[in-house]
Amino acid sequence: MKQIEEPARRTPVMAETDVLVIGSGPGGLAAALGAARQGAKTLLAERFGCFGGVITQVMVGTIAWYRTSEKTVDAGGIGVEFEERAKRMGASQTINRYEVLDTEKFKYVADEMVREAGIVPLLHTSTVDVVMDGRTLRGVVTESKSGRQAILAKRVIDATGDADVAFRAGAPCRKDPKHELEAVSVNFGCSGIDLRAFFEYILKNPSSIADWGDRSGAKEAHEFSTYMVEPFDKAKRAGEIPPDVRLESYWGSFTDAGEIPNLNAIHMSDIDATDVWDLTRAEMEGRQRVMWAVDALKKYAPGFQRARLRTIGASLGARESRKILGEYELTEHDVLNQARFADSIGIFPEFLDGNRIAIMPSTGRYFQVPYRITVPQQVENLLVAGRCVAGDKVSHAATRQMMCCTVTGQGAGVAAAVSLEDGVSCRAVDVARVQHALRDQGVRID
Repeated sequence: MKQIEEPARRTPVMAETDVLVIGSGPGGLAAALGAARQGAKTLLAERFGCFGGVITQVMVGTIAWYRTSEKTVDAGGIGVEFEERAKRMGASQTINRYEVLDTEKFKYVADEMVREAGIVPLLHTSTVDVVMDGRTLRGVVTESKSGRQAILAKRVIDATGDADVAFRAGAPCRKDPKHELEAVSVNFGCSGIDLRAFFEYILKNPSSIADWGDRSGAKEAHEFSTYMVEPFDKAKRAGEIPPDVRLESYWGSFTDAGEIPNLNAIHMSDIDATDVWDLTRAEMEGRQRVMWAVDALKKYAPGFQRARLRTIGASLGARESRKILGEYELTEHDVLNQARFADSIGIFPEFLDGNRIAIMPSTGRYFQVPYRITVPQQVENLLVAGRCVAGDKVSHAATRQMMCCTVTGQGAGVAAAVSLEDGVSCRAVDVARVQHALRDQGVRID
């Protein structure tokens, strides 16, 4: 690869803080709130113009759609608070036992939560490098409209989803070959739908959870799913969509105005979410597929005849890329056998959705989430939250879920703050103190 020489430069420090959180998706937002509520001066940096990540950028408001049974057990904490706060602010729709967030209004909900917690907000800021002292992370270098600047921090939480900060800091990471990674998505919404006609069609053509998972239990075959593939298959048979294009839709909510705000129908494989060329190709190809999908729905899905495209997600939805190698690697056995850990920072129901696994938490079973999966090897002052925590392929189908991201996020945020209070490293933090603080914040630990 051809290279250029860059001159040495002095980079101004734009801010110093106790805890710096990079990325404001469910994990990062929960991390910042957890740290700030524990008393740490916290700065939350986000590359886009709003907080919320996959909720607000990718338009996925179904953060707890798995909660279809009264037996489902959740960790509580900030993830559930997202639902409760959105409901109070008229920014959600109640479906069964969960809230579907209004992904546009949630931008404001997140703003309010950040303001109330006293978090220092920083939008439109990309993290491009790290500031290291040996193996100790001292801060990050950013690029923005204000130029190249540094932020120094006593603790840094990587909530980028792709372990960008950990990777740049030299923490060991793994990433499967891109043909083995989970698909990426471009989501879209439609308006002008005759909901009565559409729902009659759905009732006559029901789908189950087992329809879209190669690995699922007998109970999943009887659990309703919004999975819909027939209109796209008809369009393929008619030669209107290329036969190798994967289109299979899930929808999460609707409005009285005849809108379905989020149709998760576009799934593209062989994309590396850490490769900008792949991302560019997927964004553009995804929008082409959205057009095919809308045309197919208008032609073959009852109720959609007068529908129109309402929105396309502002960013690609990535399910899997880099993961850190942590102090502990969460395993398939752990998530499927109700694992218990002395360093639990929360619990998550036995809900797996990914890598062709579909298991719904309708039995009351759950596993504990260990703090050590947020602690990267070889780098100090750094914790990781969200879908890039340590674990194997199957456990990722659980830890990548938005509500589980809030569990690792809140746990990492509180641990960072407690480590500062006690003057110890994140690796050496008193987990019992962290657990006590998490319980005070409404988290179920065991």
